Amino acid sequence: KQWYQRRVAITAGVAHVLKVGRNNFKPPPKVDSSVVRIEPMNPMPNINFVEWDGLTRIVFTRKNKTLSALFKSKSVIELLTKNYQIYCSLNETMVPADFDIKSKINEILEECNYSQTRARTMSNDDFLKLLERFNAHGIHFSS
Repeated sequence: KQWYQRRVAITAGVAHVLKVGRNNFKPPPKVDSSVVRIEPMNPMPNINFVEWDGLTRIVFTRKNKTLSALFKSKSVIELLTKNYQIYCSLNETMVPADFDIKSKINEILEECNYSQTRARTMSNDDFLKLLERFNAHGIHFSS
């Protein structure tokens, strides 16, 4: 749920307009409904939405885990390693022989003071800052 909210909130303003009770429908559903207003931001933020989507998918797989724990999972390490190798290849740089993606991720999380932070407590600005720091170090969430 929060992952979708972040995707919408980065590109649009969302406001609750009114609650619609279940008795307004035939047959009545088991849940209440709401009417919301979604207004696109103008101008749109200058971010790579594929990267944004990749980062938010990772951190919201387990929104109650700390970021440090989320980025230690084997599948995330493999994805970011592969993407880093592709990034280096496209920029014609060699991957250092002693390069360790885990330590690089921890360094970035510590630099931003997010290693013990949980995704559910972060704002969109926090995610933008984190994405910018990862990208500045050559770590990308899309290949």
